[in-house]
Amino acid sequence: MAQLFNLLPIGLGALLLVVVVVWPAVKIVKQWERGIVLRFGRYVSLRSPGLNLIIPYIDRMIKVDTRVETMVVEPQEVITMDNVTVQVDAVVYFQVVNPEDAVMKVMDYEKATTQISLTTLRSVLGQSELDELLSHRDRINERLQQIIDDHTEPWGVQVTAVEVKDVLLPDVLQRAMARQAEAERERRAKVVHAQGEQQAAETLAQAAHIIATEPISLQLRYLQTLVEMAGERSSTIIPLPLEIFGAVQELMAARGRGDKS
Repeated sequence: MAQLFNLLPIGLGALLLVVVVVWPAVKIVKQWERGIVLRFGRYVSLRSPGLNLIIPYIDRMIKVDTRVETMVVEPQEVITMDNVTVQVDAVVYFQVVNPEDAVMKVMDYEKATTQISLTTLRSVLGQSELDELLSHRDRINERLQQIIDDHTEPWGVQVTAVEVKDVLLPDVLQRAMARQAEAERERRAKVVHAQGEQQAAETLAQAAHIIATEPISLQLRYLQTLVEMAGERSSTIIPLPLEIFGAVQELMAARGRGDKS
């Protein structure tokens, strides 16, 4: 029993040593993190994932997440180049590729990236027209990504993608665009109808030319019409020889010449 009491201070001392010295010296860096070690405030080394030991109370480790982060840019009112006020929000995807610069060259890289994204969004959209914003959004996304990435590269942050998520137009402009689209559809319908009439007229002209040069074709067409009408079984058909129509036509022509004389 006395031996246990004698060993008790040693155990407490060892436990105190572990808590005070060993525990602060052990740092675990996750797979997606990197550790920046500062000694007396000066950069010493970059630690990889796994178990790392530092000098307690002298060294300080700052862990940096290197995974891709998603930042939602809150809706911004922007005046486009053609003086249209719209509300636009976007999503920015970025990640830390240089942990040393992300810690030592900028105070808060996430906040800095957010602010540069806001200002760039307003600037780029202010230099674009509404039609480009609506129909060529991929170009605007590429331009935003390039400009933001140029600003964040010195901070060790790489912007992988920028996507304009939504464009909210005023109600008056939406109604005007709807009327414009309706008028465009009506114009196209009239053009298609006119083209159909033109093609029908050209086809009839070709048919008349064939009938005029080949009289037998008129008789064949007449017989075909009789066959089609007979198939309906809803009317009485009295066929007439085509010679009667020719005789009537010649008689009418003769009378016309007589009246002129």
